[in-house]
Amino acid sequence: MGELEDAVMTRVWKWNRPVTVREVLEDLQQERSIAYTTVMTVLDNLHQKGWVRREAEGRAYRYEAVSTRAAYAAALMNDAWSQSDNPAAALVAFFGMMSDEQRQALGDAMRIVQGPASTPEPEGTETAPTAEAGDTESTPAAEPGGETASAAEAESTESAPPSDRPAGSAGDKPGGTPGENPGEMREEKNPASDGGGTGR
Repeated sequence: MGELEDAVMTRVWKWNRPVTVREVLEDLQQERSIAYTTVMTVLDNLHQKGWVRREAEGRAYRYEAVSTRAAYAAALMNDAWSQSDNPAAALVAFFGMMSDEQRQALGDAMRIVQGPASTPEPEGTETAPTAEAGDTESTPAAEPGGETASAAEAESTESAPPSDRPAGSAGDKPGGTPGENPGEMREEKNPASDGGGTGR
């Protein structure tokens, strides 16, 4: 695309609507001297190259851009790169000429093209739950009978009789053996209660 073609296309892209030769001419005449037939020839050439399409309106045409300016810039870069006999070296040289803003724009473009990075989980794979902080106690091992060790200990503690009895409880006699029944001691000392004794 030549310099005049670029000037005409810049206006077509900027206005983003179908334009006439007269509209483009009047805008170009603000910065240069140019004839109506020259602008008409330029727009006809752009139509032949496929950059604009046209639709008849009375005895004239209205021209509209086929693609965006960004697509045109990309096509220029692709043409220049494809003509290099060493594409990698051409890219390295191109990156070396880029400004910080251009490198940032390139990084943004790469993220848009590649999309968000995500690694899908394989189907049928289950992830084991991770223990939360503070869950440090382990579950007691089960006894052969089906109860856990802690449950068996609790049951044994409830069923076992107390080992010590409080002093002065029933069955204890001062000076005697703890746990003896006073009634039993009276029977041992009273022979009359025995069936073999003699009556008076």
